[in-house]
Amino acid sequence: MQRVTSREFQRDFGRFQDGALKAPLSITQNGRERLVILSAEEYTRLKRRDRQAIAVENLSDADIDAILRVEPPAEAARYDHELTAVRDADT
Repeated sequence: MQRVTSREFQRDFGRFQDGALKAPLSITQNGRERLVILSAEEYTRLKRRDRQAIAVENLSDADIDAILRVEPPAEAARYDHELTAVRDADT
């Protein structure tokens, strides 16, 4: 990620604005990162990946029932050996 000082950013805003469309830009002040500028497209992509945490006590009975009934997809079986290794290490 390219880094520029806040002074450089102010002096050549247009160039750095165009650059931030291609890759995030870190703006520093007093030698420390202060801001990151990125394209609206990249911001939207990151926001789509946002997740919300829900405390277990806030789950409905239907949510808990659905969690208990879920089955992993068949392709997840390739990771079963990892569970066995963890169980063996705990004993």
